[in-house]
Amino acid sequence: MKFKIAVIKGDGIGPEIVDQAIRVIKKIEEKYSHTFELSFCLAGGNAIDATGNTLPGETVETCRASDSILLGAVGGPKWDSMSSGNRPENALLGLRSELDLFANIRPAIMYDALSDACPIKKEFIEGGFDMVIVRELTGDVYFGEKGRKESGGVTTGYDIMNYSEKEVERIGRRAFEMAMKRSKKLCSVDKANVLETSRVWRETMHRLRDEYPEVEYSDMYVDNAAMQLVRNPGQFDVIVTGNLFGDILSDEASMITGSIGMLPSASLNETGFGMYEPIHGSAPDIAGTGIANPIATILSAAMMMRYSLNLPQEADAIENAVKKVLDTGWRTADIGKEYISTSEMTDRILSYI
Repeated sequence: MKFKIAVIKGDGIGPEIVDQAIRVIKKIEEKYSHTFELSFCLAGGNAIDATGNTLPGETVETCRASDSILLGAVGGPKWDSMSSGNRPENALLGLRSELDLFANIRPAIMYDALSDACPIKKEFIEGGFDMVIVRELTGDVYFGEKGRKESGGVTTGYDIMNYSEKEVERIGRRAFEMAMKRSKKLCSVDKANVLETSRVWRETMHRLRDEYPEVEYSDMYVDNAAMQLVRNPGQFDVIVTGNLFGDILSDEASMITGSIGMLPSASLNETGFGMYEPIHGSAPDIAGTGIANPIATILSAAMMMRYSLNLPQEADAIENAVKKVLDTGWRTADIGKEYISTSEMTDRILSYI
């Protein structure tokens, strides 16, 4: 089969880790007789340097013409002084908005081989955990009205949070459907005791709940959810929440797995088209040193195979190879005192595919 993939290497360690994921994609291409046509695009800091624009129009058009997007990471201190409308991170917001990527899927799995790297006491993670955070991506304060106003010589910044019933229903339904395919357990996270936006969120989720009687549904305030994630992560299976809360909770969930360098993510629209990227940042402090962990990006490629390209066997092959490498004891610098390089980790993964 033939597929078109838009590739955005990005900034910092982005090019290094994407190159490793491409090696894995090429191995899948060879083993399963597929053709993956890769189109390389600019976005983020490198796009600003080359074009003056964080998200060039040609990048958006290339992405539209593709079956999926593989992205590394964007941003870095070099561009911190840029205006708020043209910072590297705006490339991600622009792609989500232009391509209607409203659902962010972030798995957080505790691999048995990495239990020693978990910062939580062992008695709290006994039995491990396997959860998915479904985060709404195109609403909330990130896309609401924002600005500054002056009064009496004092500057006040504002960012407006809002969600429509339609937006909540769309992400909520995606979360319920995912729960039905897993353990039929869903927790909706909000702040309905304080925020009117969250009250609309909760009311809408309760209407959806009636359509999925098989799913064990619960509500939880975001502050309690943050505490419960470190107190008893195994209680969660699927979590659904808004953009701001999801941004924070998904990073928290990633760290209790042992390393933020381990976890992939998918951002999907209603047709299954998606953008796939590691959840970590561009890590400019280690760029070029050859010690970045490529696993999150490689697993993002596996998610791409599963969710957008409908290649579950190929996705399984990648995920099983990663597990075997970890079980064998190989580690990168973020998860082990004795470690191998970025490319050496990929070598080990390729040997099991």
